[in-house]
Amino acid sequence: MTDGSTAGGAPLVLLIRLAGPLQSWGVRSRFAQRDTHSRPTKSGVIGLCAAALGLEREEPLGELASVLFGVRADRPGTPVRDYQTVGGGRYPVRPRDLATDHRRAAAVPVADRPAGAEAGPFGSHDLASWYGAPKRIAADPVSGVLVSGEVGRHSMITERWYLSDAAFLVGLQHTDPGLLERIAHALEHPKRLLWLGRKSCPPSGDLCLGIVPGTLMEAFEGRALLPSAADGPVAGDGARPWAWIESPRPLPGVGPVRDQPGKFLASGPVHRRRWEVQHRVTISPSAVEWDIIP
Repeated sequence: MTDGSTAGGAPLVLLIRLAGPLQSWGVRSRFAQRDTHSRPTKSGVIGLCAAALGLEREEPLGELASVLFGVRADRPGTPVRDYQTVGGGRYPVRPRDLATDHRRAAAVPVADRPAGAEAGPFGSHDLASWYGAPKRIAADPVSGVLVSGEVGRHSMITERWYLSDAAFLVGLQHTDPGLLERIAHALEHPKRLLWLGRKSCPPSGDLCLGIVPGTLMEAFEGRALLPSAADGPVAGDGARPWAWIESPRPLPGVGPVRDQPGKFLASGPVHRRRWEVQHRVTISPSAVEWDIIP
C-alpha cells in the first residue's frame, strides 16, 4: 500500500468541511462514558468516507486508508456534556413475550394474562423494571427459546460529550486524483447516512469543498477560515488556527497517534499507530475566500 506522499505524481488535497450543531469524535468511548476528541480523528473521517462510498464493515479500506490526513480547527467549538437515562420505567409486554418466555408469563398477574378472545389489546400488559432491547441472549434451559439473560433491568445514567458549534477544515492528501474524485463524489452523493462521529450529529451545509494542488499545509495556508452564520468563537489568535497534519513517517517533532483505521468491524474498530505534527497556521493575505452557505 502506498501513502499520499509517495512519488509518481504531484500531491493533491481534497478539502472537506465538517460543521454542525454538534460533533463527537470518540477516542476511548464506552457505553456509560462517551468522550470526544477536541477535533475530528482520522478514523472517524475515513469511516465517514467509507460510509459515503457504501463500503461494508468487513470490506478492506484499501487506498482509502492510505491518504495523508490533516485537520484545521477554524472554530474549535465548545465542549458540552449531556446526561442520558436509559432503561428505566415500564415497557409493554407483547403477547409473544408471554408465550415464549415462561419467566415473564409467571411475573404477569393471573388476572392480566391474555385468554383467547378475552385478551386485552396489544401492549396492555407490562412489568415493573423491565423494558425492551434485551441483552445477554441465550437459549432458555426450560423451553429452548432464545430469551434475554435478565427479565428485569434497572436504569443507567450515561455521560456523553459533544463539541457544540464547531467547524473544521479537513484535508485528505494523495497523488491519485481518481481516488480523491471518487471520495468527493461520494460525499455529495452518499450511499449511507453520514454523521459527525455519532449518529445524533448530522453534518450541515456543504461537505466537499473541492480538490486543490499542493500539500496539506499549503492548502490550509491558502484558504480562508470557514464562514460562520453567527458570531461564535473563532480559532483563537486571529487568522492563526491550529492544524494537525499527518506525517508519512516518524520525524523529529512528530508524535504518535493511534487512530489509523485498519478495519471497522461490528465488534469494534481496529486501529494502528500513525504520526502527526501540530502547527499554528498563518492564513495567507491572498487566501481564497469561500462561496458556501455557513
